[in-house]
Amino acid sequence: MTHVVTESCIRCKYTDCVDVCPVDCFREGPNMLVIDPDECIDCAVCIPECPVNAIYAEEDVPANQIAFIKLNVELSQQAGWKSITKRKPALPEAEEWKDVTDKIGELVR
Repeated sequence: MTHVVTESCIRCKYTDCVDVCPVDCFREGPNMLVIDPDECIDCAVCIPECPVNAIYAEEDVPANQIAFIKLNVELSQQAGWKSITKRKPALPEAEEWKDVTDKIGELVR
């Protein structure tokens, strides 16, 4: 199994999770992070670090977020989505977007 970053991360991109990841499985896009399932060791240390509760074990992904399982796979393999290994500031508008739902249309690939 792996862990999955879901919709709550879009337009926030808090990177608290990156600091604790022992295998550097996070990939950074323009306005979201994803987890590379080939790198994730299912340790779960990232889950409590996410301030917007965007990370789930694959088997615990809410029904309305299931599409993010495939999306994490797809985006983690895209050329522009590079490994991120150090914490950096969240996006400037993160506080405004952290509680917004239905943000899939805001995702920049």
